[in-house]
Amino acid sequence: MIRDSLRLRLLAAAAVAIFAALVLAGTGMSWFFERHIEQREADALIRDGKLIAGGLHVDAAGRPVADAQPGDDRYGEAGSGLYWQLTTSKGSAHSDSLWDQNLPLQPGSDREDWRIRHVPGPFGKSLLMVERRILPEQAAEPVLVQLATDDGPLHAARREFNRETALSLGLLWLFLLIAAYVQVTLGLRPLTTVRRQIATLRGNPAARLPGGHPREIAPLAEAINALAQAREADLGRARKRAGDLAHSLKTPLAALAAQNRRAREAGAVEAADGQDRALVAMRAALETELARSRAAAARDAGHSLAADIETQIENIIAVIERTELGERLIFDVHMPDELHVPVASEDLTELLGALIENAARHARVRVRVRGGMAEEESQLWIDDDGPGLGRESSEAVMARGSRLDEAGPGHGLGLAIVSDLMQATDGTIALGRSELGGLEVRLAWPVERSPAAPRKSAFLRWMTRHR
Repeated sequence: MIRDSLRLRLLAAAAVAIFAALVLAGTGMSWFFERHIEQREADALIRDGKLIAGGLHVDAAGRPVADAQPGDDRYGEAGSGLYWQLTTSKGSAHSDSLWDQNLPLQPGSDREDWRIRHVPGPFGKSLLMVERRILPEQAAEPVLVQLATDDGPLHAARREFNRETALSLGLLWLFLLIAAYVQVTLGLRPLTTVRRQIATLRGNPAARLPGGHPREIAPLAEAINALAQAREADLGRARKRAGDLAHSLKTPLAALAAQNRRAREAGAVEAADGQDRALVAMRAALETELARSRAAAARDAGHSLAADIETQIENIIAVIERTELGERLIFDVHMPDELHVPVASEDLTELLGALIENAARHARVRVRVRGGMAEEESQLWIDDDGPGLGRESSEAVMARGSRLDEAGPGHGLGLAIVSDLMQATDGTIALGRSELGGLEVRLAWPVERSPAAPRKSAFLRWMTRHR
């Protein structure tokens, strides 16, 4: 899961790195705190030791005597945890708190300054001890001055400090993780922008990613633009080849049709009829392949503006009105200005032309073409007041080559081509009963598939749902 997400990778790396840094910081703070409190206790013991050293002398037997003693009452309370001791080779003296115990002696205590160390002490306690050898006046040998305190409270203070520090660092880790999430989100935001811009490339071969990207993303944007340019060139060549194929095959087919007419005039009616059926099949196959080519190209086609939709519909109707089918009909067109559909202009003409012509063929008096936004979709409706279709007929008419009016002209590819174009542009087509009484064809495309639509379309969609 983490391998599949750059965001999770960055957040996981940040979480581990921050955690390791805080662990090191917590360990360092614990060590410094321990050193600090030990030094404070040692300084207090050294002050008491200096007070004792100020009144230190030895008696005639060479035993040490302390004329001045610290004022802390714990030195006089047995096992209180605060002790002093004076030692020479002739004897020793100690505080009442030691009772019948002694502080441990260790060789090498002949330093001229105070030494701090941890030692096991009396009453089963561990001690923090300071010691120094001092030579009193008129003394033959130095006196070892030792002061010690129970280090249990020091360890307890360190443990309390560690608990509070761990809690504080844990909260800090969470806060820094949230900050890292914000940082990663802001850092990846340009990629989100690029993703939205790529959606435009998907719908329009001529579109390119705009400039102004961060330096780290600029090479990616340039590579995508180069790929889009190559794709546009490939689409152009494919469309040209399809057009060339259509023109190159139409001429031989027209020539064969002319020969069939001459053969029929010469009396070879049966042979001419067979050739006509073969020509119809060839034209159907040709238009099928060209429709598939147009549908594949439409998958990467540009967007049609609302004004273009209405203009194309009017141009189609203007052509149909000049025919025998259209001159007797009334055409109603209702198209909102905000409507956008993700279909290229030439493919939209192919799509609407087939549907409007089909509606005109079956309508009695009226054909209606309208568009709008519904359920976050761009929709077009083409309906008529003709006989309409039943449920089984609606399913059958979408099959390639299937027709309901077998006596009429054509080869039954119109609605099948429309279905191919709708699938290629991620749209849907549905047949139903029109309010006019005839067939209703509904075309729909998801709004999110139209990245070129203005930002205000979100507000318009809201108004559409709530009006």
